[in-house]
Amino acid sequence: MGLNIADGWSRLSGLARRQTMAIAAALVAVTGLWAFVGIAEEVAEGETHALDRALLLMLRMTDDPTRTVGPLWLRTALMDFTALGSVAVLALVVILMATLFLSLKRWREALVLVVASGGGVMISQGLKLVFGRARPDESLRLVEAVNASFPSGHAMLSAVVYLTLGALAARFADLRRIKVFALSAGVMFALLVGVSRVYLGVHWPSDVLAGWCVGAAWAMICYLAVWALERPWRLGQENPEVPHET
Repeated sequence: MGLNIADGWSRLSGLARRQTMAIAAALVAVTGLWAFVGIAEEVAEGETHALDRALLLMLRMTDDPTRTVGPLWLRTALMDFTALGSVAVLALVVILMATLFLSLKRWREALVLVVASGGGVMISQGLKLVFGRARPDESLRLVEAVNASFPSGHAMLSAVVYLTLGALAARFADLRRIKVFALSAGVMFALLVGVSRVYLGVHWPSDVLAGWCVGAAWAMICYLAVWALERPWRLGQENPEVPHET
């Protein structure tokens, strides 16, 4: 009995280690959706406005709120970073990477990247229509911005595309440090884009935080879809049937 329990626990532990990425993705998806709902409720009630404005003004000169703190090169760099979350740049990234996946005969990865990106755009635009939140004052904006403010489309879509790419790239890597690097790169790009939107005055901080949450959740849901589609094949490989003797 004790041996059976120990053997079962060993198998369960081994399964958990092999499926660490899937477990982590599920946790991110659930946590992201839960956090987004909480932020959305606060935004709808107007509870975040005072804090949003205070945080935004912390990045501006006290005597002239139209000027950002920091050197000119920082503003220029963040203008470059914010372009990494634009629809045009992300569409180019998706097309190039999907083509690469197809050339490697990774049909599922190409499909999930396209579906994740297209779905992200629809979710973002749908949420903007639902909430219809106004952006910061025009005098605070350093770049052009259109449509509603909540959630940040740049923050959300950069999280969707770059985290999906990071998760898919991690699937190809055998070394743990390569997996960590791929995922960290995706997180870094999403963070840079989101921070740039607040610094440039086109989004409130809660817009960006909500965009990150729902974007990360959607990216991980799409990753889990690929993982689930491969399970029958993997189980067949891991547990090949033993032919019966006749």
